[in-house]
Amino acid sequence: MATPLDPLDRQLLDLLKVNARLPMVQLAKALGCARSTAQLRLKALEDTGVITGYTVGVTANRSAPGIHAMVLISIESKNEPEVVRALSKRHEITKLYSVSGRYDLCALLATESTHELDAVIDKMRVIKGVIETFSTILLATKLDRPE
Repeated sequence: MATPLDPLDRQLLDLLKVNARLPMVQLAKALGCARSTAQLRLKALEDTGVITGYTVGVTANRSAPGIHAMVLISIESKNEPEVVRALSKRHEITKLYSVSGRYDLCALLATESTHELDAVIDKMRVIKGVIETFSTILLATKLDRPE
């Protein structure tokens, strides 16, 4: 059985999911620890197979958050580049699609709890250009083919 990740490891993974090319000095500063600590943590995550590549690939059974959701987002079309840029900075958003119909974007999210999911959706709603959101929690994967 895999060792659970501690909060510092999770925070490190979250930073790398947003930008896997961050210099070690910036990672350490964002984590609030020494550069050597950040470097050792990163090496341990690589050695144990939690980090499988860069951009970060995280083994799902070791650290995948428990709540997955789909959020449909209606936006003002003139603000699309800014909205996409703001959403891209959220590590909880694993995929972002443009879609046709009533909504303009579809974001797939992964969080640890419904409380965290609610907070992320609240932050999405206040982005300039976001008009409306509609969210649904994904309960079970019935089919998952590789892309």
